[in-house]
Amino acid sequence: MSETAFYPVLTEIFRDVFMRDIDLKPELTAHDVPGWDSFKQIEIIVALEERYGIKFRTRELDALNNVGDLARALAQKTTA
Repeated sequence: MSETAFYPVLTEIFRDVFMRDIDLKPELTAHDVPGWDSFKQIEIIVALEERYGIKFRTRELDALNNVGDLARALAQKTTA
């Protein structure tokens, strides 16, 4: 799957976690979204792991700087 194919699922998960619509773009970071703290980050990652049956390593999570990085990581993990 391509990175862009994950945006509908990412949008759904972000809506569930933040309980509001968020316009996801590849360059979007936690600093751009009020309330996106480490707890919300964990909720997002856990939801993605459950949805796709994958596990992220700490090193992989440390490399995520924005939504585009997250989509890229999902593409890599689900095709591996």
